[in-house]
Amino acid sequence: MWVKCNINPAKKDVGDCVIRAVGISTDQSWLDVYDAVCLTGREEFDMPSSDAVWGLYLYRQGFEPFILPRRCPRCVTVKTFCAMYPKGAYIIGTGQHAVAILDGDYYDSWDSGNQIASFFWHIK
Repeated sequence: MWVKCNINPAKKDVGDCVIRAVGISTDQSWLDVYDAVCLTGREEFDMPSSDAVWGLYLYRQGFEPFILPRRCPRCVTVKTFCAMYPKGAYIIGTGQHAVAILDGDYYDSWDSGNQIASFFWHIK
């Protein structure tokens, strides 16, 4: 189920989905995640919203990545993923968006349930 959630201190909801998803999934503040992911971006000479940058940040934290099928009928939406994984913390990447999943619910500032996931990170 979708849970409307926005941890951005200014309640902005465009351009920072990665920071929001990582913060929600790891129980960290928006500012702490922003600073850490930006530092990783600085080290890599890339933007913090780049999949490679925030992926590297999560990898360094010990989290595990997985690839999902992108072509339907085997594709997996955010809603489908939640039904498949009703327990645990995850971050789904769609290629253009990131969504936090906690115990079968997806937390986002808008209902992204029909977005097709291309990969996910299991948050331990």
